[in-house]
Amino acid sequence: MNIFSNKQKQVIAMIHVPALPGTPANKLSVNNILDICLNEAEIYLSEGIKVLAIENMHDTPYLLRKVGPEIVSAMTIIGQSIKQKFNIPCGIQILAGANKEALAVAKAAGLDFIRAEGFVFAHVADEGIFQSDAGELLRYRKLINAEDICIYTDIKKKHSSHSITADTDIAETAKAAEFFNSDGVIITGIATGKSANVDELVSVRKSVKLPVIIGSGMTSENLPEYFNMADGFIVGSYFKKEGYWKNELDRERIKKFVASFEFLNS
Repeated sequence: MNIFSNKQKQVIAMIHVPALPGTPANKLSVNNILDICLNEAEIYLSEGIKVLAIENMHDTPYLLRKVGPEIVSAMTIIGQSIKQKFNIPCGIQILAGANKEALAVAKAAGLDFIRAEGFVFAHVADEGIFQSDAGELLRYRKLINAEDICIYTDIKKKHSSHSITADTDIAETAKAAEFFNSDGVIITGIATGKSANVDELVSVRKSVKLPVIIGSGMTSENLPEYFNMADGFIVGSYFKKEGYWKNELDRERIKKFVASFEFLNS
C-alpha cells in the first residue's frame, strides 16, 4: 500500500527495535523485545501517530546487505504482531541495506512498505561499498508476489561518502530512482538526527513526481520550515528523551510534534 496515494502528508514514527539475538548488544529475549516494541507502538498511536516503521537500529555493527535468519524471523514476529494488534500502515528497514530480507519480512508480516538504501548508484558507507540493487530487488518483489509493498528509497543517504558519484547531483539521482520504479525518495542529512539540506529538497521536488520523504533531523521546531517541501517525515531520534535515539520515548515530544503537524496540515 502506498501511504501517499491519497496525497495526504504522513508522519512515519520509528520503532528502534532493541538489539536482536546474535548481535553484540543483545541482552533480551525475542518476547521481551516484542513487549517493548508493542508498548512503543501503543504510545505512538495514543499520541496521534498514524504510520509506524520498525528498524533494527541497535544491531550495531551492521552487516553489509545480508542478515541472518535469526534477524529475519525476529523482525517478522515483531512486524506481524504490531500490524495485527493495531492495524495501521507499518513499514520496515533492516540495516544495513538488507532490502531483500526486509521485503521478505514485509510480505510474511503483512507490512505496507520498506525503506531501502543503496537502490540506485553505488556509495561507500561505514559498512563498506554498496552496489545498487534496484534490478535485483524489484525482480525479487515480483517473484514473491509482493508488488503491493512499496519501496521507499534513500538517495545520497546519511552516514555515507558519495565521492564516487560526485558528478551526479541529488536531482539526477532522484530521477534515476524514479526511472527504476522507486515508490518514493528519501532525503536525509549527513547523519542520524541531522536535518536535510533545503536546496537539495527543492531540487528533488522539482525533478521528480515521486513522493519526497525527509528521513532525518525533523523536529517540532523545524517542521514549519520543511512542511511544504516534503510529502512524508520519518521521525525517530526527536521522539526520544533528550532527542537521543537510544533513549526511551518522550510523550511530550511526540505530542508537540503531532500538534505542530496537525496545525500545519489543517
